[in-house]
Amino acid sequence: GPGRGWGKMAAGGAADAQARFGHSVKGLLTEKVTSCGTDVIALTKQVLKGSRSAELLGQAARNMVMQEDAILHSEDSLRKMAIITTHLQYQ
Repeated sequence: GPGRGWGKMAAGGAADAQARFGHSVKGLLTEKVTSCGTDVIALTKQVLKGSRSAELLGQAARNMVMQEDAILHSEDSLRKMAIITTHLQYQ
């Protein structure tokens, strides 16, 4: 009689509690996965920004080298012109 009915209810209650626990664990996992995904996206954006910065720095360095070459070339030309001017003054 009554004893058996209570056993079924207790089993039902336990199954219900287990289902609720499973559901909350699933919810927490989903939350963690979402948060982790957001972190990965943020990290990826940061890495891309960093590589873009490195690219820009490399470009700036190349430009500086080119400018340095141009300056050295101009210096060389000025020196040659000064020598020519000196020669012309003597004549």
